[in-house]
Amino acid sequence: MSVLVVGSVALDSVRTPNGSVEEALGGSASYFSLAARHFTDVQMVAVVGDDFPSQSRELLVASGVDVGGLSTKPGRTFRWAGEYGADLAYAKTLATELNVFAAFHPELTPRQRQAETVFLANIDPELQLEVLDQVESPLFVACDTMNYWITSKRSALMKVMRRADVCLLNDEEARLLSGDAQVPRAARLLLDEGVKCLLVKKGEHGALLFSRDERFFCPAYPHEKLVDPTGAGDAFAGGFVGYLDQQGGKRPLPLRQAMICGTALASLCVEAFSPQRLAEITRGEIAERVKVIRSLAHMPDVTFD
Repeated sequence: MSVLVVGSVALDSVRTPNGSVEEALGGSASYFSLAARHFTDVQMVAVVGDDFPSQSRELLVASGVDVGGLSTKPGRTFRWAGEYGADLAYAKTLATELNVFAAFHPELTPRQRQAETVFLANIDPELQLEVLDQVESPLFVACDTMNYWITSKRSALMKVMRRADVCLLNDEEARLLSGDAQVPRAARLLLDEGVKCLLVKKGEHGALLFSRDERFFCPAYPHEKLVDPTGAGDAFAGGFVGYLDQQGGKRPLPLRQAMICGTALASLCVEAFSPQRLAEITRGEIAERVKVIRSLAHMPDVTFD
């Protein structure tokens, strides 16, 4: 069992009403890997500059993430700066510096090409296609994206999504990609375009799964101490894909269970700045969070006289 993740590793500067951090470990591949490693082995493919802090690399290694595919190039590491207001659901981007990430072209090793589970994090869909063309015979592929790629490279993105087993979007992205404001109808339109399964993340309002034969809603954990929502979606993806890889299947029941695990990891992630919380939590903490989320979804029988 192992998951191959291809994405970004960054240095984030974030301000929220709860505090701030400067140049902390960030990026989609970092959050995903530190969540997924609680369930399975993780191989990371990404790029950083020669200024990447040694303690950030050591955190990944100490957490059991295989960073053999984390290449170092001359120059500065990708940087992102953002701030959140009272509504922590939305970030305002203050600065984006792609730096060495601008020239990133993933080259997989022979071992990485044999990966059975692949997560294509939020990068250029043309790069996602390059990765898919290198992987020999994956059994499960999941992908993520963002508004920028939806508006600028929709055709390439749809090619990726048709080749993936599950596509992860937030509700805003689903509306933008489909052109429809109603999420269930947006999902149906994307399924009609060849998407096999769509997982729509709705933040504090939970997540929805749509396929030809399946619909499922997973509630969010009712948080009272949200500190920093940065990376929550990638942590969700890490819990979701990592659990599926552990279970070795993509049938309806494991998909539902994986959504609960993803929700648990996302809820733990937001309790601190950067992915630090994901590196510290135990399986027992994850299990307790899963228990609470499952209790929220309990539906008693309803009888009619």
